[in-house]
Amino acid sequence: MKKAIQHHAKRAKYIIYKETLVDFREHLWTFIGSFLGIGIIGFLSSQHFTAYDNLFLIGSFGASSVLIYGAINSPLAQPRNLIGGHVLCAIVGVTIHKLIPGEVWLTAALSVSLAIVTMQITKTLHPPGGATALIANIGSAKIQALGYFYVLSPVLSGVLILFFVAVICNNATSHRSYPKNKGWYKFWLRRYN
Repeated sequence: MKKAIQHHAKRAKYIIYKETLVDFREHLWTFIGSFLGIGIIGFLSSQHFTAYDNLFLIGSFGASSVLIYGAINSPLAQPRNLIGGHVLCAIVGVTIHKLIPGEVWLTAALSVSLAIVTMQITKTLHPPGGATALIANIGSAKIQALGYFYVLSPVLSGVLILFFVAVICNNATSHRSYPKNKGWYKFWLRRYN
């Protein structure tokens, strides 16, 4: 019995040790990627709007950055989920806002719930997408005034910027690889070469 307890204690100590290791290269590339991704969107936005009208920077992009720069192997961080999740959720959010104007409590709840189910059905689950649907309903008057243009900009344009920065930064060294499945990349190379 004593030997079994010692074995379990040694195993637990090893797991805790491995989980708390600091990999400075990993953290550096996470920082560089997220800084560049959000920075580029913010810079482009600052060139066109005042600080109070920053339409290109939406809160869900911060959460997406955590996934695509910090948890790059997560299924939720892959391109299909990143791009598809945000775009579909933006469509759902804007549609609900147009169908039920003025009832924020109802449109907020309905848009997030339908967005989640839409992502589940289409296999594009990306948790920040729920926030994208919510922002379409609770965002500023300027965001709500965009209507379906919200889907194209800031959502699609911002997500594409985040994605391209993720591809560059997450593949800059040999110990990081994004996206997890590069089959889509090889397909496009064959198709256009």
